[in-house]
Amino acid sequence: MSAFFDYPKSAAFGRVVPKTKIYEHAGANTALKDLFVREVDQIVWRFKLAPETTNLSATPAVAEIQVFGISLKTGKLDEAVLRAIDKAIPFPLIFELTWRGKRKAVAAFKRPSEADGAKWVISEYFGTDWVPEDAPREPFPVALDLGALYDRMLTAIMPEAAQTAEDIQTRVDRLEAIRAKTREVERIKARLTREKQYNKRVAINAELRAAKHELERLTVAKSVGAVTNE
Repeated sequence: MSAFFDYPKSAAFGRVVPKTKIYEHAGANTALKDLFVREVDQIVWRFKLAPETTNLSATPAVAEIQVFGISLKTGKLDEAVLRAIDKAIPFPLIFELTWRGKRKAVAAFKRPSEADGAKWVISEYFGTDWVPEDAPREPFPVALDLGALYDRMLTAIMPEAAQTAEDIQTRVDRLEAIRAKTREVERIKARLTREKQYNKRVAINAELRAAKHELERLTVAKSVGAVTNE
């Protein structure tokens, strides 16, 4: 399933968001402002997915979902820019990046903090590959409420299929663990390449096999298809 949806016309917002507003709400320092200047052409608040625009009821964790379009100056966007926008906007966000006739969907799983409901917990970011900007969009997902809608929108962006009975938080935790374990495998490979002593190479090889085994366990889905959460 594509991560680009044909959003309801009733949800269209179409408001340009000045970078200065993001700076103010995110407490941006000079380095972050420089990233915005170098990498971001324009930010547009494209859609507001709310009960009054979708006929879907809110949930305690998802009162609204906002879709932001970001046109880029280059094909690269530092995640610090996305995190600053996420910190500035108190709702779950889906980003659609555009550059040279292509588009890419990016989002983090964003939820209210259990310790402080006024704060948000933001996961690592997940993104699709670049696709032609004029590629057809998918029908708007069918869901019972905004929480289930958010789950489906995020699932479409995530690189791994959901496992049996895996909710969105468990899925995010597993994907973050996959990234961490992948980095560990690469570090072990680099150590193995540098090491010349035979006995140490044997030990590093054993460590590498264990890390690869754990990575395979995290990656292989227990069943085909995603949980619908309906």
